[in-house]
Amino acid sequence: MSHALTGSSSMQDYLEAILDLAEKDGLARVSDIASQLNVSKPSVTQMIENLKNKELVKQEPYGPVDLTTTGRELATKVRQRHRLLKRFLINVLGVDSKIAERDACMIEHVVSP
Repeated sequence: MSHALTGSSSMQDYLEAILDLAEKDGLARVSDIASQLNVSKPSVTQMIENLKNKELVKQEPYGPVDLTTTGRELATKVRQRHRLLKRFLINVLGVDSKIAERDACMIEHVVSP
């Protein structure tokens, strides 16, 4: 199944957060995803269902969220784009690091892959 990076910016943020949490903590729990993205747990649960339907994540009831192979590939691409944009904003344009982080998060969703 082919997935383009044309999913919603919210979906991309969730995939990136799940990847970051899994690498940092060894797993991504709904409560941790909610905390990282500053959203409610019910919002996370709803998005996880959407991501499961797209075969981008797996989750047993009440268990941690795992990226599928395709989900991991998409999350990695989103994160790489984010990091590249942030470095560009800081190193080339001289943008403050905190502002560059925020702006990179917005821009990563609208630039071509």
